[in-house]
Amino acid sequence: MAKLSVEWINPFIEAAEEIMDTVAMLKLKRGKLELRENSTVAYDVSGIIGITGEAVGSIALSFPKKTAIVAVSNFIGEEVLGIDSDTTDAIGELTNMVAGRAKKIFSERNVKLKISTPNVVVGKNHTIVSPKGTPSIVIPFESDAGELAIQVALKPAV
Repeated sequence: MAKLSVEWINPFIEAAEEIMDTVAMLKLKRGKLELRENSTVAYDVSGIIGITGEAVGSIALSFPKKTAIVAVSNFIGEEVLGIDSDTTDAIGELTNMVAGRAKKIFSERNVKLKISTPNVVVGKNHTIVSPKGTPSIVIPFESDAGELAIQVALKPAV
């Protein structure tokens, strides 16, 4: 896996679909992938995790407020009414679970990656900046609770 290709993206898609289904009870339907140089996220909240090892960059899991509230309510087993510190902690944990599952998939393919602790950004139209020269691939999803997206910005380590 020397260059950025679908082999670098598919584990994140697989991980997101699996985690969101089993943990947040959201069945995801993938939309059309989009390549971006830099990304302003039109959603309200994003969990972001840095990635190092054989590839460097980040993964972000982004939600509109409505979808985030349903996902977190399903995840913690009680109704959430808004975006507060508990909600952002849960978004961070969902992002961590997706990144951790993708890391395990990569490990099964003998690709070694390390993931950072999650950061969560709240605010409409926030920007997730990728390292210079690292393209971002945005994978939109639809669910019964609304839309969400994963943004993968990775490049092979030199």
